[in-house]
Amino acid sequence: MSEPKRLHPVASIVTTGKRIRNLILPMIFLNISGGRDSKTALLISLILSLIAVLITLITGILSWLRYTYRFEEDELRIEYGVFLRKKRNIPFERIQSINVTEGLLQRLFGLAKVEIETAGSGDEAEAVLSAIPKREAAQIQAHVNAAKQDALKTTVEIKPMFTLTTKKLLLLSLTSGGMGVVISAVFAIFPQLDDLIPYKKVFGGVETWAVHNIMLITFIVFLGFFLLWIISLMITMLKYTGFTVIQTETDFVISQGLLEKKQMTIPLNRIQAIRISENLIRQMLGLGTVYLESAGGSSVNIEGANVMLLPIVKVKDIPAIIGPYLPEYEMTEDFKPLPRRAMWRYIFRGWYVAIPIVLLSLIFLKSWGLLSLGLLVLVTIRAYVNYKSAGWGLSRDQLSLKFRSFKRTTIYMRKNKIQSLEAGVSYFQDKKKLGTLEVFVKSGAVNTGGRVVDMDQADLQSIYRWYSRERKIGSGPE
Repeated sequence: MSEPKRLHPVASIVTTGKRIRNLILPMIFLNISGGRDSKTALLISLILSLIAVLITLITGILSWLRYTYRFEEDELRIEYGVFLRKKRNIPFERIQSINVTEGLLQRLFGLAKVEIETAGSGDEAEAVLSAIPKREAAQIQAHVNAAKQDALKTTVEIKPMFTLTTKKLLLLSLTSGGMGVVISAVFAIFPQLDDLIPYKKVFGGVETWAVHNIMLITFIVFLGFFLLWIISLMITMLKYTGFTVIQTETDFVISQGLLEKKQMTIPLNRIQAIRISENLIRQMLGLGTVYLESAGGSSVNIEGANVMLLPIVKVKDIPAIIGPYLPEYEMTEDFKPLPRRAMWRYIFRGWYVAIPIVLLSLIFLKSWGLLSLGLLVLVTIRAYVNYKSAGWGLSRDQLSLKFRSFKRTTIYMRKNKIQSLEAGVSYFQDKKKLGTLEVFVKSGAVNTGGRVVDMDQADLQSIYRWYSRERKIGSGPE
């Protein structure tokens, strides 16, 4: 039996820093509101902010002092709690997955963050050791692997499966949608600064200047978007540098990251579905991204449920790469398309939004409003592409769906992993003998799956009978 150990003091800094970070915006708004009322109110709000920071610092230090862990012969024991002392024993054989992360601060001290998930973790990880020596993180992994090896009575074999080369990393970065995230973050921050920056005073004369400097403004906007694109490119490259996947007898182990190194363990027996995602650019290049929907993960660890297995790969090569490791899945491209009568329903749904915009543009913008007809054309093309992308496939033990919103998605689900299957028919669909299929599998703390709209009702009946086992089916889908 080992002696109880504390986390590295860095854990206290990280935990306290996160708590103070969560207090920053409330304190800013509190002080701004107080400053508007009077100097006394401002002073009170400053004192309250200082008290909140002090309490956060004290509780952060106490939490660190009261948190201990130790290794037993076959389990990890944790004790924690400032005022109410709690104990948690985690047998190594119950551990389903271990995620190891090395952030910048942790790497400076040779530390790692370990998230431990078990079959009953629920919405949160079973335990989080936020700063322990890397050798002890490796020790936990060794204990867990040994426990699984004993349970299987076999030798654990490690197989390399996929490595992200520099060429593929660059291609991944160039075709990602990371710039949208950066732009969204910028636009989300500016409205929060209304009370801090006097926009009207600062930009009062900008309107007049802008009228005479259109070309300069256009160049600045272009330069801004170019810089945002470069930033998103760098973020993606830093995140996925060194991306590798290996398979042991029971798990996929995924490693990635340059500044922040991560290692995720995905138990093979918790894989619920395989999902292939193709954005428009990658689809034109014949490329896609492969995800695993896993029963692991939690509400605070979304990545553990929706795991990127292959960041970028030729779609035609996916069966050859995945097949030897997940032979129970049939990576088929044989999908039955939607009936032709469903096409106009796809187009009409797109027109519901586009036609009012076109009419209003023609009424208020006169001849300039004719440009809005381009929107109608684009919406129609997109609706037709969505219709052509949709389809389904059925085998003895697997249901496959294909559909599109902004990305084309293909999902392969084993029959015994499907949590629920819903076949619905609206009033207008019934007139065309069509219906909607929704299928869900368990993925982390939530359900995920696929949805295909306007399938033939006879096809819905076939899928529903395939899934319902001994249930009796009425005259139409439920």
